[in-house]
Amino acid sequence: MRLLIVGTLSGQVSTAAKIAIARGAKVSQVDTVERGMEMLRGGKGADLVMVDVGLDVGALVDGLRAERIHVPVVACGIGTDSAAAVRAIKAGAKEYIPLPPEPELIAAVLAAVTEESAAIVFKDPAMADTLRLADRVAASDASILITGESGTGKELMARYVHAKSKRSGASIICVNCAAIPENLLESELFGHEKGAFTGAVARRVGKFEEADGGTLFLDELGEMDLRLQAKLLRAIQERVIDRVGGTAPIKVDIRILASTNRDLEAEVRAGRFREDLYFRLNVVTLRLPPLRARPLDIEVLADHFLRKYAEANGTDARALTPEAQAMLRAHAWRGNVRELENTIHRAVLLAKGPMVGPEAIVLQGATRADDRPNVAPASTGGAGGGAKPALVGRTVEDVERELILDTLTHCLGNRTHAANILGISIRTLRNKLKIYSDQGFAPPPPQGGEPRPAI
Repeated sequence: MRLLIVGTLSGQVSTAAKIAIARGAKVSQVDTVERGMEMLRGGKGADLVMVDVGLDVGALVDGLRAERIHVPVVACGIGTDSAAAVRAIKAGAKEYIPLPPEPELIAAVLAAVTEESAAIVFKDPAMADTLRLADRVAASDASILITGESGTGKELMARYVHAKSKRSGASIICVNCAAIPENLLESELFGHEKGAFTGAVARRVGKFEEADGGTLFLDELGEMDLRLQAKLLRAIQERVIDRVGGTAPIKVDIRILASTNRDLEAEVRAGRFREDLYFRLNVVTLRLPPLRARPLDIEVLADHFLRKYAEANGTDARALTPEAQAMLRAHAWRGNVRELENTIHRAVLLAKGPMVGPEAIVLQGATRADDRPNVAPASTGGAGGGAKPALVGRTVEDVERELILDTLTHCLGNRTHAANILGISIRTLRNKLKIYSDQGFAPPPPQGGEPRPAI
């Protein structure tokens, strides 16, 4: 992963950089927020920005948002300065790292933010066939189209191919075409010159240039509009791009990987996807089978996630009971591996002993098509049965506060369990609770099993 440190490399910040390098990160450093913005605009991208809390964290976060540079920001500072931590979180930092840094905390933040692992866990022959094909074509520069349902691991497969390729020493740059508004995607991909449009306050290098020498992964490519598809076709054919508002073509040396959960042949017939672009991308197709088509992988993936989340939550390793295994085998897994991972994460938090039984397996949706009479899904405590609360007219801050406090109440005040369910760190949760307390919203106290924190 690529880590950009914004702040002077002295003392404890330097120690944090050394820890990150030892954990495999490629570290760059600048002294000021302005120089950090210049580096990110210039194509020397980052997967994570670590900023000294003594600098203007809010200006950095606001600048990234205004220029649509999507990179998570964490702040770092002297651990005893709780007021600075609260200010950083309020300003938009995703996390606060106290100094002097703890090696395991640095490693956990790097892993949580980037998740760059290219390891694929499998046992089923259906997945083995796909990986054998991936191994055969990875070393080439051929474009690859990765297809499969949502949650099957298309980005993970792209990272696997990149790691096996001759470009593995360079970066893989991932762009989710469905997550970026249509009118901004062109700038995101190809970059823009200063003044090219309203809000273009400086020259910005796009993802094609950022991926130069490495791999560009275009996720959910089927969502791209036809006009931009034409420009993408030229870039792939000629390996030349034009920045928005630019006058000179720019050569790039990249390999293209793309993914979609749509049937692109049907999209071509419907006139929503260019046929020439489809054939240009589809030199090789890697089809990821849905989880229900690879039943032997259900238990090995479940065991993998059990170990992962037991370690993440500081609990002893757990195993599934035969009844719990039967529940997992019978489920339809419409969300595929992503749904299974979330299910096992919940099970680790809900299990009361060394074994994970049916009472800890919370499933949503139907069983498989054979509809075998199996163990009924565990109750969700009535969370899904009531009317959907009205959200229109409420602020995001208000909804977030209610979600966090309700989750904490559900977990009987246990901060660790609540943080894991919410998908945030325990430190972020405690910083937010401090803010809520200052606003007059008292969080529920822990009810055993966890030392009571200061907030």
